Amino acid sequence: MKTIVMTGATSGIGLETAKLLAKDGFRVLGVGRDDARCKLAAQIIRAAVPQAEITFFTTNLMQQREVHCAASALTVFIGKNCDGKLYALLNNAGCARGYYMTTEDSYEQQFALNYLAGFLLTYRLFPLLQKAGGRVIMTGSQSHKGIRVHWDDVMLTKRYNPLTAYKQSKLCDILFAKGLNDRCVKQNVHAYTVDPGLVRTEIGNKGAGGLVSAVWSLRKLSGVSPEIPAQTYAFLCNQVQAPKGLYYKQCRERAYSREVTTENADRLFALSERLCGISYDEVCRI
Repeated sequence: MKTIVMTGATSGIGLETAKLLAKDGFRVLGVGRDDARCKLAAQIIRAAVPQAEITFFTTNLMQQREVHCAASALTVFIGKNCDGKLYALLNNAGCARGYYMTTEDSYEQQFALNYLAGFLLTYRLFPLLQKAGGRVIMTGSQSHKGIRVHWDDVMLTKRYNPLTAYKQSKLCDILFAKGLNDRCVKQNVHAYTVDPGLVRTEIGNKGAGGLVSAVWSLRKLSGVSPEIPAQTYAFLCNQVQAPKGLYYKQCRERAYSREVTTENADRLFALSERLCGISYDEVCRI
C-alpha cells in the first residue's frame, strides 16, 4: 500500500482529496491544526470509505517549530508502518488574510503557510520521498499569473496588500516545484503544482477579516465543488509513470507565468533556505 501525506486535510480540497485517495487504495496521513476537526475528518473519510487506512496528525504548520514536530512524528510513523517510504506529499494547507499578520518567526502568515511550510516539510520528509521515488504536489492558483516576487520586501512589510501577498505565495509554490525538479532529477522525486480553480471552500473566511471574508463569501458561490480539483491530485498520484509537466488543472498540463524561471526559482530557494535555516544540498546533491 502506497502512503501519502496530505496537509490541510480536514476540509475542502484536502478532505475530498484524502477521501478520493483512500478510495483508490492509498494509506492517507492527514495533517490538520485542530484535534476535533481531525477526528471529524477521519470519521467522514471512514464513513465514505470503510476500508480506509487513515491517520491524522495535529499541528499548526504556520509555525516552523510545529512543522519540525509534524515532520518528526510523520517520519517515525512512516518508518514503523510504511517501510520508510512516502509516495506523495501534498502540500495543501493554506490561508487568506485581510490584514498584515505574522507568525512567531515574524514571517507574513500567507507566505509562511501557503508556501514556506511546504518548502520546509518537503525538506524534512525528502529521504522518505526519495526512497519511494515519490511526488511533491503544491496547491497553486491561477492568481500566480500577473504577479512577481517582491525580492526587496518579500514579507510586504512596507505596503501590505493581502491579495498581493496571496498571489505572491502561489507564485512561490510553483517556483518551488520548478526548483525542486531542477535539483532532484537524479533522486527520482518529481514536483508539481495543481491549480484547483475557483472552489467552494472556506479559505477566504477563516481568519481573513471582515472585508476579505465578505468578498470571498460572494465569490465562492460561482466556484466548483472541492471534488472537482481533488481529481487532479488523484490523477498525479495514480499515474504509474511520473507525469512530465509542472502545472496542472483538471488533469491536464497548463501554461504558467513567465516569472517561473530557473533564475527566479534559484533565487527563491536561496532565500527560503535562509528563512528556514536549512540547505537542500544536504538531501538533493547526492
